[in-house]
Amino acid sequence: MNTQEVANALVQFCREGKNFDAMNELYADNIVSQEQEGGYQEFTRGKEAVLEKSKQWFESVEEIHGGTISDPIVAGNFFAITMDMDITFKAMGRVNMQEVCVYEVKDGKIVYERFFYSIPGQ
Repeated sequence: MNTQEVANALVQFCREGKNFDAMNELYADNIVSQEQEGGYQEFTRGKEAVLEKSKQWFESVEEIHGGTISDPIVAGNFFAITMDMDITFKAMGRVNMQEVCVYEVKDGKIVYERFFYSIPGQ
């Protein structure tokens, strides 16, 4: 798959709530995932570790009330999407998050992801 096809597939999976299917199918074994600077698990390396980080994130969620995912913007082997989420976290209560997600694709797989977001009140 080319970058546009990977981007479209990721967006479709996420819109259907199939985030783990997306990671299993689209992520390279050596993926690097980067969160906010200085944040929890700022760098996570390897598909299994990224899957575990995502599992922990979903376990911290009490309820997802809604959200939207933009269509991807593609430039070369990179693409970006935005996510707006209305979530109740077990430890923080209900928050509205806006996030920009940037991905790099090589050989038809996502090899790098970087998330930019702010959490209200932090």
